[in-house]
Amino acid sequence: MRLFRSEEHARRWQKDRTPASNILTLDQAARLAYAWYAKKLEPDWRRHTAAEATALFTELGFDAEFWRLG
Repeated sequence: MRLFRSEEHARRWQKDRTPASNILTLDQAARLAYAWYAKKLEPDWRRHTAAEATALFTELGFDAEFWRLG
Protein backbone atom coordinates (compact mmCIF):
# COMPACT_ATOMS: atom_id res chain seq x y z
CA MET A 1 0.00 0.00 0.00
CA ARG A 2 1.23 3.46 -0.86
CA LEU A 3 -0.33 6.67 0.37
CA PHE A 4 -0.43 9.82 -1.77
CA ARG A 5 -1.47 13.37 -1.04
CA SER A 6 -3.87 13.47 -4.01
CA GLU A 7 -5.23 11.38 -6.86
CA GLU A 8 -3.13 13.47 -9.26
CA HIS A 9 0.02 12.57 -7.30
CA ALA A 10 -0.95 8.87 -7.40
CA ARG A 11 -1.62 9.01 -11.15
CA ARG A 12 1.78 10.64 -11.79
CA TRP A 13 3.48 7.89 -9.78
CA GLN A 14 1.44 5.22 -11.53
CA LYS A 15 2.05 6.52 -15.07
CA ASP A 16 5.20 4.51 -15.78
CA ARG A 17 4.20 1.34 -13.99
CA THR A 18 2.80 -1.71 -15.71
CA PRO A 19 0.29 -3.05 -15.02
CA ALA A 20 -1.48 -0.09 -13.54
CA SER A 21 -2.44 -0.39 -9.90
CA ASN A 22 -5.86 0.33 -8.54
CA ILE A 23 -6.29 3.58 -6.61
CA LEU A 24 -8.59 3.70 -3.59
CA THR A 25 -9.64 6.73 -1.63
CA LEU A 26 -9.47 6.51 2.16
CA ASP A 27 -13.27 6.29 2.21
CA GLN A 28 -13.22 3.33 -0.18
CA ALA A 29 -10.48 1.61 1.83
CA ALA A 30 -12.47 2.09 5.04
CA ARG A 31 -15.66 0.70 3.46
CA LEU A 32 -13.69 -2.29 2.17
CA ALA A 33 -12.06 -2.94 5.55
CA TYR A 34 -15.38 -2.72 7.36
CA ALA A 35 -17.12 -5.06 4.93
CA TRP A 36 -14.19 -7.50 4.85
CA TYR A 37 -13.67 -7.76 8.62
CA ALA A 38 -17.17 -7.00 9.99
CA LYS A 39 -17.89 -10.60 11.01
CA LYS A 40 -14.36 -11.76 11.79
CA LEU A 41 -14.97 -12.06 15.55
CA GLU A 42 -18.12 -14.17 15.17
CA PRO A 43 -17.69 -17.82 16.17
CA ASP A 44 -18.85 -19.14 12.79
CA TRP A 45 -16.56 -16.83 10.77
CA ARG A 46 -14.77 -18.32 7.79
CA ARG A 47 -12.62 -16.91 5.02
CA HIS A 48 -14.38 -15.45 1.99
CA THR A 49 -14.41 -17.66 -1.07
CA ALA A 50 -13.12 -16.14 -4.30
CA ALA A 51 -16.71 -15.79 -5.52
CA GLU A 52 -17.82 -14.09 -2.28
CA ALA A 53 -14.85 -11.72 -2.38
CA THR A 54 -15.51 -10.82 -6.00
CA ALA A 55 -19.19 -10.20 -5.20
CA LEU A 56 -18.19 -7.96 -2.28
CA PHE A 57 -15.78 -5.98 -4.46
CA THR A 58 -18.50 -5.54 -7.08
CA GLU A 59 -21.01 -4.47 -4.41
CA LEU A 60 -18.55 -1.83 -3.21
CA GLY A 61 -18.07 -0.57 -6.77
CA PHE A 62 -14.61 -2.04 -7.35
CA ASP A 63 -15.34 -3.36 -10.81
CA ALA A 64 -11.93 -3.02 -12.46
CA GLU A 65 -10.07 -6.11 -13.65
CA PHE A 66 -7.75 -5.69 -10.67
CA TRP A 67 -10.55 -6.82 -8.32
CA ARG A 68 -11.64 -9.94 -10.22
CA LEU A 69 -10.50 -13.18 -8.65
CA GLY A 70 -10.14 -16.35 -10.68
